[in-house]
Amino acid sequence: MTDSVHITPGMAKASACCGGGVQADASGKPRKRDLLLWGSGLTILVSYLASFVLSHDAVFGLGHFTHAIRDMMHIMWWGILIGMVAVGLIDRVPREFVIGIIGRDQSTKSLGRAVLAGFFLDLCNHGVLMVGAKLYERGASLGQVFAFLIASPWNSLSLTIIMGVMMGWGWMLVFIVASLVIAFIAGFIVEALERAGKVKPNENRIDLPEDFQLWREAKAGLRAQRFDLDFAKDIARRSVTASRMVLRWLFFGVVLAALIQTFVPTEIFATWFGATFIGLLTTLLAATIIEVCSEGSVPIAADLMSRASAPGNAFTFLMAGAATDYTEMLVLKEVTGRLKAALLLPLLTVPQVVLIGWMLNTMA
Repeated sequence: MTDSVHITPGMAKASACCGGGVQADASGKPRKRDLLLWGSGLTILVSYLASFVLSHDAVFGLGHFTHAIRDMMHIMWWGILIGMVAVGLIDRVPREFVIGIIGRDQSTKSLGRAVLAGFFLDLCNHGVLMVGAKLYERGASLGQVFAFLIASPWNSLSLTIIMGVMMGWGWMLVFIVASLVIAFIAGFIVEALERAGKVKPNENRIDLPEDFQLWREAKAGLRAQRFDLDFAKDIARRSVTASRMVLRWLFFGVVLAALIQTFVPTEIFATWFGATFIGLLTTLLAATIIEVCSEGSVPIAADLMSRASAPGNAFTFLMAGAATDYTEMLVLKEVTGRLKAALLLPLLTVPQVVLIGWMLNTMA
């Protein structure tokens, strides 16, 4: 099942910046190698291998840096891999099916589906980001993509269990409900702004025929599809090419996070950020600067709750990955071609996160 894809300005930029080697662009001129992708990727590869040789206390912080790289990659690799495969599969799905599943209209029901899809998709924030970018390319509205991304980063079934064990099942339920509310409200506001003409609609969005029936068309497509070696090769190829835009920023984020972890001890989060409004804002700032994978954020958030007695700070730390993640905003800018769309993410979510975090601190 394949279809032609309408290329938006953002997608054109992403294609231009993510190709490997010297290739020709639309004008036939050679295109330089993506230094950010290859530079960050080689840094991760060399550091990962070096971590098996260097001790943790090696000079100049090299041991801490390389071990931080290895620890993050051990946590993240499965999410990245599954996210890439999901992107490759979605790349073969016609846009009609994506719109049919999420919803053909921009309604509260469609937003609810996007939120639930983000919640039940068991991926870390890096894998989910790849899927969210591909959903936009396939025709999902910006509001639906926002709702999907905000509900996703740590609201997976696996992390739900981990959070319940580490924080208590009551707080786990409170955190999840609060995050789903933020996701829905943010998506609702974006779609309201789009209807008011303040936000540009997704150029990839299509209108479905009135007689379009999702399951009937899906069954027909599956019957016509041959699941053979050629199919697997095509998925593998699409998984790599369609994920390059996200991988370039993801690899850069890993290197930056390792650098910060080398010089900013994790214990600071548990000792210097108390259950005050200033402590809440400091937590938000620190979590914004430090790129933490969803699996890594849960233990740190649990430490904030137990040692700092600040459940609101723990919630803020978890949500900062969705509200202020610079990787996420950079990818949104690349995919949509609009800086405004990327800046809407923190503008709509941060006030809600801070308000709920403050309320949780006062309740504790």
